[in-house]
Amino acid sequence: MQSKAPNVAAYLKEAPEERRAVLTKLRGLCRKLLAGYDEEMSWGMPVYKKGDAAEVAFASQKNYIAIYFLKRRVFESNKSLLRGLDCGKGCLRFSKAEKIDLAVIEKLLRTTVETVERPC
Repeated sequence: MQSKAPNVAAYLKEAPEERRAVLTKLRGLCRKLLAGYDEEMSWGMPVYKKGDAAEVAFASQKNYIAIYFLKRRVFESNKSLLRGLDCGKGCLRFSKAEKIDLAVIEKLLRTTVETVERPC
């Protein structure tokens, strides 16, 4: 579900109450670990950019919470952490807020910062 919220604070306020706490924690982790990244709303969700490139995003979708890691190598270098999780192409999906393992998300965010993508 795309939001029309003008900023991330407004996005969090309109999120379902049962998801708001974990979305706020996700935002906190992103802001802490993605130092030097710009936080903005894009594609109807919070996005963290370095320069012009979006690298991380999260969204409260209809049936799940999704966390997007837009550097391919982030997933490739953390396969053991992702076992048993609902993974899409560059995203993790969690059907319930309490299923989100913030330690795994923190590791993926740290990998995002450390990973330099090479052009094809």
